[in-house]
Amino acid sequence: MSTTAILALDQGTTGSTALVIASDGRILGRGYSEFRQYFPRSGWVEHDANEIWETTRRVGREALEEARNREPFRVEGLGITNQRETVVLWDRETGEPVHRAIVWQDRRTAGICRELKEAGHEEKVRRRTGLVLDSYFSGTKLTWIFRENPELRRRAEAGELACGTIDSWLIHRLTGGEVHATDPTNASRTLLYDLHEGGWHSDLLGLMELPEGLLPEIRPSSGDFGVCGGEALGVEVPVAGVAGDQQAALYGQGCWEAGLAKNTYGTGAFLLLHTGSDPVPSEHGLLTTVACGPRGERAFALEGSIFIAGAAIQWLRDGLGLLSRADLSEEMARSLDGNDGVYFVPAFVGLGAPHWDPEARGTLVGLSRGSTRAHLVRAALEAMAYGTSDALRAMEADSGVVTSELRVDGGAAANDWLMQFQSGILGLPVRRPALVETTALGAAGLAGLQTGVWETPAEFLAAGGEPRIFQPGMGEADREPLLAGWRRALDAARAFRGDGSA
Repeated sequence: MSTTAILALDQGTTGSTALVIASDGRILGRGYSEFRQYFPRSGWVEHDANEIWETTRRVGREALEEARNREPFRVEGLGITNQRETVVLWDRETGEPVHRAIVWQDRRTAGICRELKEAGHEEKVRRRTGLVLDSYFSGTKLTWIFRENPELRRRAEAGELACGTIDSWLIHRLTGGEVHATDPTNASRTLLYDLHEGGWHSDLLGLMELPEGLLPEIRPSSGDFGVCGGEALGVEVPVAGVAGDQQAALYGQGCWEAGLAKNTYGTGAFLLLHTGSDPVPSEHGLLTTVACGPRGERAFALEGSIFIAGAAIQWLRDGLGLLSRADLSEEMARSLDGNDGVYFVPAFVGLGAPHWDPEARGTLVGLSRGSTRAHLVRAALEAMAYGTSDALRAMEADSGVVTSELRVDGGAAANDWLMQFQSGILGLPVRRPALVETTALGAAGLAGLQTGVWETPAEFLAAGGEPRIFQPGMGEADREPLLAGWRRALDAARAFRGDGSA
């Protein structure tokens, strides 16, 4: 009897990954490839949507081929997870893009956002969408395209064009143009989706100067997104699960109920706290976004971004030469009994959630003649834990939900010393999954529940293997002085501002 499996496509900002995930959680096949980044002007970032499609199709075929060479299996469904906010515009008839994809990192629409703020629209937008008026999100990217290209606006108003985030683009190509759809997690990152009504809102489309027929249909994250034809990946399979990358990771970690949180430690860090079935407005600079319930039904989360996390260790390695490999940071941190009062605030691009100070600057405090490179490396690791603590406490204050544990993934989550310190600083258990590729796993889970690979959410979660749990190893008497030192270091970073002000 052959193994049942899901093909998960994880389309990221710099590359595409494909995993064939068996019903018992094993990875049967894998493919990965990077693709080109375009920077036509300072602050502009673009992708070639056709290259994204070709890259994603290629790695999907590679993963399936590797799996076939390993053992007999049957693909029951396909799940998609993707870089969020990046937007594609294409011709409905030919399926060809009519403009390069504008990437979430792109800042060209800052003037449009400023215009909308000055006109007094930000509070209304925030109330409806849970987001702020920022170039980060999809809506103003489309506004810019149509302002700059009147012919494309004419074609959009005539119904000749379609748009969507990367999930919609991949669905369009996988289904041979039969399906134009997205899911609520991606829709909620566009500035066009009403969190309360659960759909596109005409007032928001009017504000962004967009025709209503341009947008994809919104379907449940675990649901029917059409059928991938054999010409795309060499196998005919239902597209049955879709979620934006951070929400997919939240789902892959089993964070399906209010009070469960995950943190992804990458270059920066993304912290999401599930808040249940109702959207929670933030009073602490966080975003309100759509998440998934146990079976992929619409739920909500608070999201906070910590701008610099693993990038601080990369800077100590590449910029200062204090260590040759990032994984050596664990041994260096363990070589010290304490931090000896040394703190590092890596505010290289300002402070993110919950402080939101763009002019704060990176700061090292507490140095003495006894300070060594190990102190700086340990301080960089500690900063990840302190920043996570700040964001999580803000989330708890916004939501009124008390967190029961933190689930973790991303590169720095492999550092046992950091995970133990994080647990101590939070006073909470920290859970690290056996399979750290939780973004792809989340997309697979949504597709697998829809297609019957897993009968229940609990069965899906069990397939991920046994997690490692880090229990708090410090009490309040140890924790509070460390946090007090961090708060003083934050004050120093804010005092030494990039704009020269006090």
